[in-house]
This record gives sequence, C-alpha cells and structure tokens, in this order.
Amino acid sequence: MKTAVSIPDNVFLAAEETAKRLNIPRSQLYSKAVEEYISHHNNEYVTEKLNQVYSKDSDKETEFLDTNIQSLRDATANDSW
Repeated sequence: MKTAVSIPDNVFLAAEETAKRLNIPRSQLYSKAVEEYISHHNNEYVTEKLNQVYSKDSDKETEFLDTNIQSLRDATANDSW
C-alpha cells in the first residue's frame, strides 16, 4: 500500500543513509522500522497488563497472609515456647 507521511528532514536523511548502507529499498526500511516499533509497544502493553494482573494477586495474597498471621498470633498469644 502506498502512503504519504511527513517526517523531519534529519530523520529522512538518516533513513536514506541507513537504507543505502543496508542496501535495501527505502520502503523496506520504513516498513521494518514501523513493524519493530509496533512490536516493541505491543510487548510493553502485554508486560503492563501482566503486571496489573500479578499486582492484584499479590495484594490478595498479602491480605490473606496478614489476616492469617494475625490469627496465628492471637491463637498462640498465651503459649509458652
């Protein structure tokens, strides 16, 4: 698919040089760059979502442990060790 985009001159020049150095067409360079950018941000999104899921579980586990530790302390308060 053809598309037109506006980019700063310095980015264009750097892309031109990079495409020449890699001996690939400019379109291939732009396509690969966008592909990698999207992949990078998708990975960040997945990591963020996993962190949210595990932090919720961690909060529940911490609450469970705190409650049960206090129950054990109360139950053994008069025990002599």
